[in-house]
Amino acid sequence: MYTINDLYDLSQTYPQVKEYLSKFTYPWEALAGISDLILEIGKSLPEDEFDHPSEDVWIAKDAKVFATAYLGGPCIIGHKTEVRQCAFVRGSALVGEGCVVGNSTELKNVILFNSVQVPHYNYVGDSILGYKSHMGAGSITSNVKSDKLPVVIKNGEEECDTGRKKVGAMLGDYVEVGCNSVLNPGTVIGRNSNVYPTSCVRGVVPANSIYKDKRERSIIIEKK
Repeated sequence: MYTINDLYDLSQTYPQVKEYLSKFTYPWEALAGISDLILEIGKSLPEDEFDHPSEDVWIAKDAKVFATAYLGGPCIIGHKTEVRQCAFVRGSALVGEGCVVGNSTELKNVILFNSVQVPHYNYVGDSILGYKSHMGAGSITSNVKSDKLPVVIKNGEEECDTGRKKVGAMLGDYVEVGCNSVLNPGTVIGRNSNVYPTSCVRGVVPANSIYKDKRERSIIIEKK
């Protein structure tokens, strides 16, 4: 339930990203090569559609980037995407078409499929966000365990060692994350699922689910 094909519509990103992701089974396997992938795509982008204002930074001419936003390379900002005030793109950020990168949002080593919204005070690191996924205000992806050991994806009794110390969240298409939620390292949320506000999420949330975080226990409910 957490393979790349389970989570993402690969037609909703750059053709080169589709080709790249198709080489892997699980999305976190693709994290190591994002920077090189951006550099490869950037060099092929048409000059009549993309500006190249600084080294390893490409911005679609019809994108809107506020003057106070910081864009560190390598990064690509897709067509009709909006990067708002004081956004901090640290680098290795591949942002698709029609996205919103909001005020004070920080991106690092990420792939954002088309129409992703991270619009208010979000931190997204070492993560892949699927088509039309949305993170509510203040929600973040935590990408490093407190003990600094490699991140393990946990799905009930099943465990998958990623072999990486930095893994954020893998959000499938149409995922909605409520305000002020924390997605712990190695969180995977299946397509069409919702996370209630102020939740602390870890492990795998199946597709078509609602995740409610109670103080005493976490509850996952199948959508009707």
